[in-house]
Amino acid sequence: MKITFLGHATLLIKTTKSSILVDPFISGNELAKHVINLDELKPDYILLTHAHQDHVLDVEIIAKQSKATIVSNYEIATYYENKGFKVHPMNHGGSWNFDFGRLKYVNAIHSSSFADGTYGGQPGGFILSADNKNVYIAGDTALTMDMQLIPMSFALDLAILPIGDNFTMGVDDAIIASDFVGCDVVLGYHFDTFGYIKIDHEQAKQKFTEADKKLHLLEVGKSIIL
Repeated sequence: MKITFLGHATLLIKTTKSSILVDPFISGNELAKHVINLDELKPDYILLTHAHQDHVLDVEIIAKQSKATIVSNYEIATYYENKGFKVHPMNHGGSWNFDFGRLKYVNAIHSSSFADGTYGGQPGGFILSADNKNVYIAGDTALTMDMQLIPMSFALDLAILPIGDNFTMGVDDAIIASDFVGCDVVLGYHFDTFGYIKIDHEQAKQKFTEADKKLHLLEVGKSIIL
């Protein structure tokens, strides 16, 4: 499994069977739009954690060119289905077997609405099980006790956690979250895109190191392989 950071909270995950794009926000991201070519993105699936513009801005253009299936909560899936897109609705606690593996939709504490004011349902995250790996994609969330439920069912190989603070968890809470989910290898995201969420990279890595954990902070376009 190859996971490429496309900036902010956008990820491209390539499994042996499918290409999965998470929360596409590229054209509006000054750190990514000159690095990532939207025309080259042709995923099989698009996962959406919630409806905020910095997570869905490029959904429609990418879904049109790729014919991807949009996977999200019922409200977000219905929003795009009404626009003519192929969707798969989910909701909290539910799982489904896709051709690439299995997804479970899990809780997140945040808010969720589209830029036009349409209700985006309750935010969530995903547990992706594919290629004999389990990856937690937290989405935008606060630290929550519900995270402790995850290791009861999954042995995680990677936890992808927001670390930018202000709108989500910061570094200190992300360290606690990694304890809760039972995974000491973390890919940080949702940081640096704009002023409210700029972080000190070296300080963040040092805090994780002091907690006997590994924090990956990837440059836009760079990847890790599980």
